[in-house]
Amino acid sequence: MEDNTKQPLTADASLYNGQPTDTGSSCPSARLTSCTPSISKNKGGVSVENVPNANRQWFVLRVSYGRIVKAKAFIEAKGMECYVPLRCKEVRKQGKRRIITEPLLPSFVFVRDTKDQVDALLYDGKSNPTEGKSLLSYYYDHTIQCQDHPDRNPPLTIRSEAMNNFIRLTSIENPHIIPVTSPNIQYKMGDHVVVTDGDFKGIHGRVTRIDGQQRVVVELFDGCLVATAYVPAPRQGNTFAIQVP
Repeated sequence: MEDNTKQPLTADASLYNGQPTDTGSSCPSARLTSCTPSISKNKGGVSVENVPNANRQWFVLRVSYGRIVKAKAFIEAKGMECYVPLRCKEVRKQGKRRIITEPLLPSFVFVRDTKDQVDALLYDGKSNPTEGKSLLSYYYDHTIQCQDHPDRNPPLTIRSEAMNNFIRLTSIENPHIIPVTSPNIQYKMGDHVVVTDGDFKGIHGRVTRIDGQQRVVVELFDGCLVATAYVPAPRQGNTFAIQVP
């Protein structure tokens, strides 16, 4: 049966590796340049120090509608590492301003483990008769074909560096971080940049304007794009961005 239980948004804070706070409506001034990523732990408590391992990879899994809380609990019960990005959202209720949390990408969960372990996880989810339909399934990489089955696509995996960057961005508690779609984006410049100051320091992406505001967009995979809050241009005389060699 479908899990239609409505979870209060403020109760989902456990999904976020850090508690949501009242973050206000602006982002400190930031500057952009190019550089090599520096791996560290962010203030939200999410470890982004993913030691390279040929066997463990970040897999993108689809979650059946309305069951992301159950999916995360199911994965963690198996002792596996997973990440569910949340967004802070500003709402007003009875005249009072509040910051709540909700899934940023309600159809996806990210799991880091070996292919065999993820296969077993998905099999367990399908074999549970109480679920009614599969809780989780692979999201496939449609840009390449399997070597042994040219008519099939392999499960999509994310490089550790790209996942680190994505975790950094989505762990920042700011209600103006938003998911975006490709048709809404007109990149201001074609080169990649890194934010060098402010809340989004260290985030790599591409500069664009969304609703008249300058932002940096991080693309994790085709169709999965997340934008920072407004990032001001640097002071006069400073280099705006340097193309990555």
